[in-house]
Amino acid sequence: MSARTYLAYDYPLLSVFWSMLLFFLWIMWLVLLFRVVVDIFRDDDLSGWGKAGWLAFTVLLPFLGVFVYVVARGKNMGRREVAQARAQQEDLDAYIRQTAAGGRTSSVDELARLSEIRSRGDITDEEFRRAKELVLTGHGPAGRSESTSRTSGR
Repeated sequence: MSARTYLAYDYPLLSVFWSMLLFFLWIMWLVLLFRVVVDIFRDDDLSGWGKAGWLAFTVLLPFLGVFVYVVARGKNMGRREVAQARAQQEDLDAYIRQTAAGGRTSSVDELARLSEIRSRGDITDEEFRRAKELVLTGHGPAGRSESTSRTSGR
């Protein structure tokens, strides 16, 4: 058998560093390529044909296409990324507020609604006073949703 066996010390240290550098540059290249493709689809200013053209350019000639895209439209890539992150954060905050409220109305909301109804003249001052007492004692609509949720849990 004349097959030569390569051992770890046959691969010089400089070659290990070079291989690692190439590997990490390749990973960085893939990340940049995917970010450009995602940005092409995210951009609302581009028409459908513009998106198709940029996508074809980056797929058929990836190095040149990504380089030209970053030079031509790279400034707005960051802005679109920040805008999307802000929109996602606002959606999350709105969802958390809505979920934390649980669909219940507070007594302050009920009193504001009663005040609006009275100012329109739909109820009299006496009816407003009685409804206000019910809300403040917890027997009104705001208190009823809490009491029904307590009794339905049993």
